[in-house]
Amino acid sequence: MLRNIPPILSPDILHSLRAMGHGDVIAIVDANFPAYSVDCARVHRLDGIPATAVLEAVLTLMPLDTFIPDPACTMQVVGDPQIIPKIVAEFQYVIDRISDNPAKITSEERFAFYERAKSSFAVIQTGETRLYGNILLTKGIIPPD
Repeated sequence: MLRNIPPILSPDILHSLRAMGHGDVIAIVDANFPAYSVDCARVHRLDGIPATAVLEAVLTLMPLDTFIPDPACTMQVVGDPQIIPKIVAEFQYVIDRISDNPAKITSEERFAFYERAKSSFAVIQTGETRLYGNILLTKGIIPPD
């Protein structure tokens, strides 16, 4: 056991988060996301855990990138990219509350999102059943004290 580490994060997820460097991307995706068929590099499963809980756990350990305009990106609703799903609003609330570098969430078209997820360092597939419960996070730096 370790202190101050969210218990929902498995040892493999902790390894991925620690191994990531500045600018690497981690994808937190819902239960419907085709993580294996879009050929994501490392897929970690957290079945039964909501994506919002995973986002909160990850952001307690990982800073968002401050050098780019879009360190947090979600998938646009197919057919109506202007709609903001309730879960995306919840993602924004978590980022605003937990992140040391809060950022406004941006969005990308479905297949552009898949391409970014495909090139991500790792994917955490959650048990999230709400549609569009997917977010890409770009890791920032931890400055010296």
